[in-house]
Amino acid sequence: MEEKKRIDIDALAGERWFAKETSIIEDMCDLWGDWGVCSEVDPLRDVLMRRPGAEMEKFDWQAARFKAPIDAKRFRAQHDALADIYRDHGVRVHYIEEQRSDRPNALFCRDLVFMTPEGAIVTRPAMEARRGEERFAAKKLADLGVPIIRTVCGSATFEGAMGLWIDRHTVVLASGVRTNREGYEMIEGELQRMGVTDILHMQIPYGHAHIDGLLNMASQEVAMIHASQVPYDVCDALKKKGIKLLECPSRIEAKEGLAINFVAIEPGLVVMPAGNPRSQELLEQNGIKVIPVQFDEILKGYGAIHCCTAFLKRG
Repeated sequence: MEEKKRIDIDALAGERWFAKETSIIEDMCDLWGDWGVCSEVDPLRDVLMRRPGAEMEKFDWQAARFKAPIDAKRFRAQHDALADIYRDHGVRVHYIEEQRSDRPNALFCRDLVFMTPEGAIVTRPAMEARRGEERFAAKKLADLGVPIIRTVCGSATFEGAMGLWIDRHTVVLASGVRTNREGYEMIEGELQRMGVTDILHMQIPYGHAHIDGLLNMASQEVAMIHASQVPYDVCDALKKKGIKLLECPSRIEAKEGLAINFVAIEPGLVVMPAGNPRSQELLEQNGIKVIPVQFDEILKGYGAIHCCTAFLKRG
């Protein structure tokens, strides 16, 4: 009888497994680390990069969609110079150490990760020559303690440079050759779930890859655009938010020099590829300080500073 009574009392107590009713953002610093991005210009704290490794020594530059053969030593030195600028401004640089030996495009880390206030979305590159790079980005994110809130899957394609944060509730989200409809809708749903109320669709024109070659933020109030390539609706929405649009003054600087492919270290301070004097002058005339860095060797891969830099923490 005593044994039966003890069992009954234990049963009445219940399991006592009660949920902790907090969001992942509230848990972030205690359980994960200080991560999160919802801006292109808030002070940059942490970035994810891939220092060009053995994959750059010998590869078929045409199959990798480079515009010319590269000097691997010079290529690395230019990447190192960018990383040093970040460190000089207090930015922590985290490297993806492992990578496939047949993926020379892997230094363009922005394409592999789209960072949100809740954590990282691991992408799924569209090009066969890049598919699989994301595996090693995911591994590094896990090692760092960055929450991975979504991995693009199924037949969806999406690359990180197809999203551009304007503010906590506004994102420019693109579709085109690097992001199909399934991928677009997958990311759109995630952004809406986390409180993004204004998603500005941007169709990337044929012959271009990502947003960051056509539109980029230099401060909360100033953006630079490749005027003939950014849809009117996107420009109109940004202007209505009080953002001043600077039209890149040279088609050659926009397309060949990748002048728009810069990174804001903080509002009003950007690091951009050297050799774009007209674009640099226009930014400076509008209150933006510019740090030019020699990047001509890396430009042979049709990517520049923003492409090389996956943001992990801003603000």
